[in-house]
Amino acid sequence: MKVVKTVCHRDCPDTCFIDVTVKDGKILSTRGNGENPATQGFICPRGIGDPKRVYSRKRILHPYIRKSAENAGKFSKATWERALSLITDKLKDTLERHGPESVLIYDYPGNQGFLAWQFPRRLWFALGATTTDYSLCSNSGHAAIGLHYGLTYGIQPEELQEMDVITFWGNNAKVSSPHQWSFASKARKNREAIIVDVDPRKSPTSEAADIWLNPRPGSDVALAYGIARYIILNRGVDRKFIDEWTDGYENFEKEALSWTPNRVEQVTGLSWNQIETAGDLYINKRPAAFMIGLGLQKSCQGTEAVRAISLLPALLGYHRGFHYSDSNGRFVDWAYLCGSSLTQKKGKVVNQVSIGPRLESGEFKFVFVLGSNPAVTLPDQTSVRKGLSRDDVFVVVHDTHWSETTYFADINLPAATYYEKTDVNFSDHHLYSRLSNKVIEPLGESRHEIKVMQEIASRLKLSESWLYEDPWQALGIALKEAFTEKSLADILNGEVLKLKLRPNNEYQTQSGKIEFSSSRSFEIGVQEIPVQTELKMDGGRYLLLNSSIPNYTHSQFTDVYGPIPQIVWINKEDAGKSKIHDGNEVLLYNELGEVRVKAIVNEKVSKGVLWAPRPLTGLEGSPLNVLAPGTPQIIGGGPKFNSIKVKIRKLT
Repeated sequence: MKVVKTVCHRDCPDTCFIDVTVKDGKILSTRGNGENPATQGFICPRGIGDPKRVYSRKRILHPYIRKSAENAGKFSKATWERALSLITDKLKDTLERHGPESVLIYDYPGNQGFLAWQFPRRLWFALGATTTDYSLCSNSGHAAIGLHYGLTYGIQPEELQEMDVITFWGNNAKVSSPHQWSFASKARKNREAIIVDVDPRKSPTSEAADIWLNPRPGSDVALAYGIARYIILNRGVDRKFIDEWTDGYENFEKEALSWTPNRVEQVTGLSWNQIETAGDLYINKRPAAFMIGLGLQKSCQGTEAVRAISLLPALLGYHRGFHYSDSNGRFVDWAYLCGSSLTQKKGKVVNQVSIGPRLESGEFKFVFVLGSNPAVTLPDQTSVRKGLSRDDVFVVVHDTHWSETTYFADINLPAATYYEKTDVNFSDHHLYSRLSNKVIEPLGESRHEIKVMQEIASRLKLSESWLYEDPWQALGIALKEAFTEKSLADILNGEVLKLKLRPNNEYQTQSGKIEFSSSRSFEIGVQEIPVQTELKMDGGRYLLLNSSIPNYTHSQFTDVYGPIPQIVWINKEDAGKSKIHDGNEVLLYNELGEVRVKAIVNEKVSKGVLWAPRPLTGLEGSPLNVLAPGTPQIIGGGPKFNSIKVKIRKLT
């Protein structure tokens, strides 16, 4: 029996260090490792359940080829030689007949790691294939904060221990970032910090917070301006900081003062007393941290909300007194690692959120899916699934497990899990890194993504030497400036290193300051300062919110914990009007599709609001995202998952 040190590679902010107990080449258990000051030696249900997922019956252990065009979802086991020959022949034919823009690489961090995810992209850049802009997750928030700060890095998780007011805004940290919540709880215990939660749904974080503000969904800008007004009128603004470190404050102040108590109450549904309580906290208890959730920016009003919230700490005199994601504050040469800077070919980049109609139209003739499950996670699922089903579209999936997307594939290739390969991965939310050691040998015929990429490149007779570069050498170059001290060589020797982060008082804007009035706003057609857009609801429709729950990372872990609960929360009063009782089956529907779920009647959502776990599959098999529009946001091109409008009808 031995213990192997590794790192969780889930698409999750915490990126925990893990100790894995192995006996006779098989994983027995996992536990948190305390060498990471940010993750503190404890892991979540996904980390605990990962061994079961490694040995799940849903693992893809061999290459599989679809039996025939008429047999969607039915496959025959094949050899790697046969599968790779078919892939190469089809790829050659597609490139010759339709050009590289007809080849789409659809990749995402479902099986992430620098070598597993980034390095294999070199093949597709060498071909000049079409890539996506990765806008599905956090792009819109990055772009929104970037209008005022340049880059979006900010407070580190450990700093929460030194805060007196901690605000989780649209951020269910108790579920989605439990280590941040742990630091906040320590601050409350050790220094009587106050935890504020802003969420239209009564989440686990809301229930555990000291103050819960539940504004009307989409009214966060109004709430932020209301708080700003109170701070301004009650002499809470750090005028010296404003003069020295900011630009365009006058426009912001004028707008904030226009948000009278009555106006704020009318838009947010909150009482002015609640605004005063929050404002008093920020003025009188310092320092404060504003923890901005990724889910907040996934709505029609989300990017404007993120802009407004990010400016509140500047009023109080804090350099970057928020936390969103630190990924673009690092010193990593991603362009070298993935190969985009190594070729003169400039392939087309398409918006990820609106890719459904492109697939449906047949724009792409060859689609390679890596580490993702687009047949569940993308919006506008009807278009996505029609596109993947086209007879003239050849789909290859390289993944660890059978998923909804694999059943649309022509060829499925088995990938190794992160327990079955050595890699390096960084968190977007903390600065600590160590080697993610291989724990066991790959199961079945699972192959590393790099091996598959280089084999395809060789079969295509691609001559670019950087396609065949030693991946660890490439990683060393990409990470040359990444650490505060030492290098990748020390990571390989088992050391824990800390990443460099740009200074908190450095602002990558045109003025070199925090821009309350953005100098770049007109480039993308938005206002200089955050704007509260009008909130409209069609008669008889509900706003459907959706977010993650503890046992699942996106669509992963259904093989361990069962299906994502097929439920929807509905307010008690709304349920009474529609004669819906707890446990009734109901139909959620709009012009895009319909999903059948069970109703949970409670008072954790306001009237006119529904909530469902993301991304559930309904009782009849339709994914929740069949209801989600594929229209991207103006800022950052992100999705509008939390602006879904539906009707609800009782079925049983």
